[in-house]
Amino acid sequence: MKPKHTSVADPLGATPIRVVLITLDNHVSTALERAGARLRQVIPGLSLGVHAASDWDKRPDTLERCLNDIDRGDIILVTMMFMEPHINAVLPRLTARRDQCDAMICCMSAGEVMKLTRMGRFDMGGEPTGAAALLKRLRGKPSSNKSAGAQQLSVLRRLPKILRFIPGTAQDVRAYFLTLQYWLAGSEDNLEQLVMYLVHRYAEGPRAQVAANLNPKPPVEYPEVGVYHPDSTPRLSAELSSAKTKGKRGTVGLLLMRSYALAGNSAHYDGVIRALEAKGLRVIAAFASGLDARPAVEKFFMNGEQPIVDAVVSLTGFSLVGGPAYNDTDAAQALLSRLDVPYLAVQALEFQSLDQWAESSMGLMPIEATMMVSIPELDGATGAMVFGGRSDAVPGQGEMSGDSHGRSQPGTGE
Repeated sequence: MKPKHTSVADPLGATPIRVVLITLDNHVSTALERAGARLRQVIPGLSLGVHAASDWDKRPDTLERCLNDIDRGDIILVTMMFMEPHINAVLPRLTARRDQCDAMICCMSAGEVMKLTRMGRFDMGGEPTGAAALLKRLRGKPSSNKSAGAQQLSVLRRLPKILRFIPGTAQDVRAYFLTLQYWLAGSEDNLEQLVMYLVHRYAEGPRAQVAANLNPKPPVEYPEVGVYHPDSTPRLSAELSSAKTKGKRGTVGLLLMRSYALAGNSAHYDGVIRALEAKGLRVIAAFASGLDARPAVEKFFMNGEQPIVDAVVSLTGFSLVGGPAYNDTDAAQALLSRLDVPYLAVQALEFQSLDQWAESSMGLMPIEATMMVSIPELDGATGAMVFGGRSDAVPGQGEMSGDSHGRSQPGTGE
């Protein structure tokens, strides 16, 4: 039987509710900081600890704070944990805490991490039964007309609607997929509602009395394939006609990460866009969710089989088809052969700050060199560069620190 949970109220009378988020990097930190400030107006006892695994190697104190938060966490959300050193650093403590916390939600991570998921009646640690056993059937058969990412996103949209009408464990399975929807469309609003939703549904003991008064909203939907411009309203749009584009000296297609644009961590994108526009170039900055850039390239950089851009620059830091955990070089090469324009891959420093990069004799870390240089080169990219900016924020200091990557202005270097 699961042990009963207890909390000690703080001196001001607010019941502590400790939510812990562990993920690969800091790209949602600033959005969560703003969301946390609003959440504490309706959940006064909320403690929101956000921990980026990319900090742990260079700053062991950040790992220690993460482990301490795991030991005390009431609701623990883990995403994008697929690198063995990161997993080994936290897996024993997550395992020990799993049956003591109110809920543990593990998404888009290695199998041994995913199995720790426990949300109400939904438990990934055992044999799939009931609603969980239906998931493979609901995914449908692979289609040659859709990428794997597009198929998965289509299923992700449908499942909560289907599971809504199935009682029992299915409601916790539905909560899992709603968590994915909130996270993958991780704007400040969606991240705020994600925390509120998990607290509302899974807080136990004295925390449940606070959670009962919450009224979380459904995930806000954003274009899955679209264009971005810092001067457009809205900044993300599904149609090129809604984006502000200018310039007559040629057209550059930029590939962006949708998650960074939604989270407002886009100063590095804005700097590149403005720098190219200052040279008289027209910029089409496009994104596609699911870490497969083909839909964005085909919709915004091509007219049928003809390119409408003179060059493509990827600012994603990953392969053209795939992401941190996989890539499809053959598919990327096929698309680039159709496009037949120069393709440049530019690396944002994903796993270290610019200061760390500048001070290190190594330069790019091995994982960065592999994912951000070698794999894009296999796709067909040329001219690898590093870009970013400097930030006064010091990562890992106190709760909800700012973005440690320092993406405030563009710069280049080998």
